Amino acid sequence: MTDSGNTSENRTNKPLVAIVGRPNVGKSTLFNRLAGRRIAIVENTPGITRDRLYADGEWNGREYTLIDTGGIQMGETDPLLAQIRAQAEIAMTEADVIVFVVDGREGITAADQELANELRRSPKPIVVCVNKTDNQDMENRNVPDFYSLGLGQMFAIAALGGRSVADALDAIVALFPPAWETAPEDDDKIRIAIIGRPNVGKSSLLNAITGSERAIVSPIAGTTRDAVDTGYNYNGREIVLIDTAGIRRAGKIQGSVEYYTFLRAQRAIERADVAMIVIDSITGIADGDKRVGGYAHEAGRASVLVVNKWDEGRGTVLGDAPKQNPMNIFMEEVRDGFPFMQYAPVAFTSAVTGKGVQAALDTAIDAANSHAMRIPTGELNRILRNAFDARPYSEKGRNLRIYYATMAGVKPPHIVMFVNDPDLVHFSYKRYLENRIRETYSFEGTPLVIDIKRASNKKYDEA
Repeated sequence: MTDSGNTSENRTNKPLVAIVGRPNVGKSTLFNRLAGRRIAIVENTPGITRDRLYADGEWNGREYTLIDTGGIQMGETDPLLAQIRAQAEIAMTEADVIVFVVDGREGITAADQELANELRRSPKPIVVCVNKTDNQDMENRNVPDFYSLGLGQMFAIAALGGRSVADALDAIVALFPPAWETAPEDDDKIRIAIIGRPNVGKSSLLNAITGSERAIVSPIAGTTRDAVDTGYNYNGREIVLIDTAGIRRAGKIQGSVEYYTFLRAQRAIERADVAMIVIDSITGIADGDKRVGGYAHEAGRASVLVVNKWDEGRGTVLGDAPKQNPMNIFMEEVRDGFPFMQYAPVAFTSAVTGKGVQAALDTAIDAANSHAMRIPTGELNRILRNAFDARPYSEKGRNLRIYYATMAGVKPPHIVMFVNDPDLVHFSYKRYLENRIRETYSFEGTPLVIDIKRASNKKYDEA
């Protein structure tokens, strides 16, 4: 893709703090503590955090951005572990300060030594946090061995309880570059959540959009577990791409780590402007795809249905059928499968080759613009008046009267219509009015919320 984007320089102008260490030493617990809220998933199982995860924090008047990383295992040949290590190395390259977390209960390990050898080559300042040091006795007994690592300042902390974390933060902030004037936060950013069931190509799509290996890609379903934000400048427009874990039925994963990733994905949908709902063209439309689309629809998000792996999926299988356009055939299947999302445009992509990816992103941006579009009050009432004149409505011998309408909000577009009796408005007539609005203002990609209320003004009642 040809664009003006990148994934790190444009993401933030705050100092970056990378939290690194071998698996299961408490990096994500410290990340949550320094961020002041629970963002990263914490579980007593190595390998829970896999991608780089960002969050903002503030201490002593200095704002910063934290980067949580997957556990680094040196010398591993497993492709997934190698990608996790690569993601952590990228984080260390981006960072202004590196926080090296070790386990005070377990003591120094060969893996700690190997990682310390690697860190010594970094020009970045390093703060060592000996985690799980719950009291002074543990500190006196276990911490001295870690001085042999030969790294920067060392603090005995307990991230879970907060012991001595403030002292470590004082040291971290003191290592920041001098404060600089920062531009105010841009509220005009478009937030795009990339969602779908497991292994449909969400992370591959993110990488194809940004042109970098931002997210870990693996044929193993469930590789992405956190909802990961990536800032991106696209043709001068600031975009936040949110890669999410694959969404499965919540009841099947209740009580598991995957259940928490499901909650993360739901929250990502709620804070997004538009959802790119990724569908695997090889396996076709499944109930899980419809369920994911339902989450976005119910949250009132703008949406684009992205049919991925098109070059290796149905586009190839149906391509030889005489006088049949495979894209049109699959489009019909999408419309039949998502009857509640007729407003959502469909984009066909191949994240591996990049084909159709830029067009899909452009479509998502258009949907986000529709999501924030407001119709002037006079124009809205003119449209509804003409629609009513063309097709008056009555129910059980009583005539419906539409007095007035206004846009109460956007994201999603929210129209409030005042009538003589809300019970007279059948859902089919409400759909008719919505269609007439869309004839003038298409609102492609976004649902319309239309609330019907009883007019309380006497002049309406007496009209």
